[in-house]
Amino acid sequence: MIEEGIMLDEAIIGKLDRFVELLEEWNRIHNLTGARTRSAIDENIADSLYPLTFIERPGNLLDVGTGAGFPGLVLAIALPETAVVLAEPLKKRSAFLRYAAMDMELQNVVVEGRRVEEMKHEAFELITSRAVTNTGLLLHLTENVSDAKTAYLFYKGERVFDEIEAARLHRPYEVFCKGRRNYLYIQGDQVPI
Repeated sequence: MIEEGIMLDEAIIGKLDRFVELLEEWNRIHNLTGARTRSAIDENIADSLYPLTFIERPGNLLDVGTGAGFPGLVLAIALPETAVVLAEPLKKRSAFLRYAAMDMELQNVVVEGRRVEEMKHEAFELITSRAVTNTGLLLHLTENVSDAKTAYLFYKGERVFDEIEAARLHRPYEVFCKGRRNYLYIQGDQVPI
């Protein structure tokens, strides 16, 4: 099946469907996300997956402030060969993420129930984040889990170019637009082959 121009096999589609079921169930009780309908959740899934059309597939990634699973848990489902760490300090959300990862048997997922600046980890190949804070602050908060080779994928709104200017980026980046979403992809230093 093709979702947003991305080829997804039946196992991944099945896990995405299960994720929707779990999120609908938990959201009724715990208010994890404003996406309350199947179509709203599907839109968030498509938004999470769209960057797979242009990013390099990482060996590992960190999603900062995963919330109800967007984009980190969705990316973990779609990239089963990628080791994914979900940083989510809110207890009800991190409990949901742990349960969902266990329920869907996602061996590639670790949930960190803490803020990213409190984490100790080697540098990630890719750091993602959606709707957490501005670009400059995100780059600062992730200094302890990144290096010059780390790439970043930030899901942004209409003010992305103001944030880029304020952050004074000194690395190559691209902005991909789809609807009202802007995807800021900051590339890491490439290692010579």
